[in-house]
Amino acid sequence: MKKRNVALCVIFSIVTFGIYGLYWMAQINNCANELADPPKKTSGVVAVLLTIITCNIYGIYWAYKMGGMLDAALAKRSMPTQNRNVIYLILQVIGLGFVGWILMQSTINSMIPDAV
Repeated sequence: MKKRNVALCVIFSIVTFGIYGLYWMAQINNCANELADPPKKTSGVVAVLLTIITCNIYGIYWAYKMGGMLDAALAKRSMPTQNRNVIYLILQVIGLGFVGWILMQSTINSMIPDAV
């Protein structure tokens, strides 16, 4: 697991017309799974496929659940939780899910120690 440059992720997503964005979503999911270690894990590939198959209905659910999973990971590290479930949900519903991904990636980056 490594820190990702959020600006580069956004640029790559734009340049590849969203293809990199799907990869980024899968990586966010996998990193959150690794950081929070929930009892029931959904892999990043499955999350992306379900989002595509359900025309983003699963993506809305996924965004909401990521807020809780990232809060659990923050609490596990004795860091202040952010309670962004609803923010991620609203952003996904109004078509600005990538903004939620930016916030999620920033949260993930804050939990990954700097390489020495």
